[in-house]
Amino acid sequence: MDERRKVPRQKSLLRGQIYFNNRNSTAECMVRDISSHGARIIFTDELTIPDVVELYIPQKEQNLRAQIVWRHANEAGVAFAVPEQAANPAEEGDLAERVAKLEREIELLKRALKRLKSETSGSDIEAA
Repeated sequence: MDERRKVPRQKSLLRGQIYFNNRNSTAECMVRDISSHGARIIFTDELTIPDVVELYIPQKEQNLRAQIVWRHANEAGVAFAVPEQAANPAEEGDLAERVAKLEREIELLKRALKRLKSETSGSDIEAA
């Protein structure tokens, strides 16, 4: 069978989490194939999820907005949301990479800030 994807996927065995219903619902999953454009995910059980979800991959510190493209039993194929096309196609890859890197850095900074706030509030209690 011919490969129809624009970007080939890498085999993976990454733990993931799907968020949906305004992040009120979650489901654990395994990311088996992944590329910059999409992934194949496997759930432990068959479940009903909406067409648009957020995929979080802890090992890569990535949050990806994803559209369900296909479903079969406990598997699903997702396409990641792609930012608007850059004016210059040659810059498209560089811009997308920079944005993704900055989003990861922002997420890490938010976590560090949250950790520092909790440490500071803990030391205030000890000082009292």
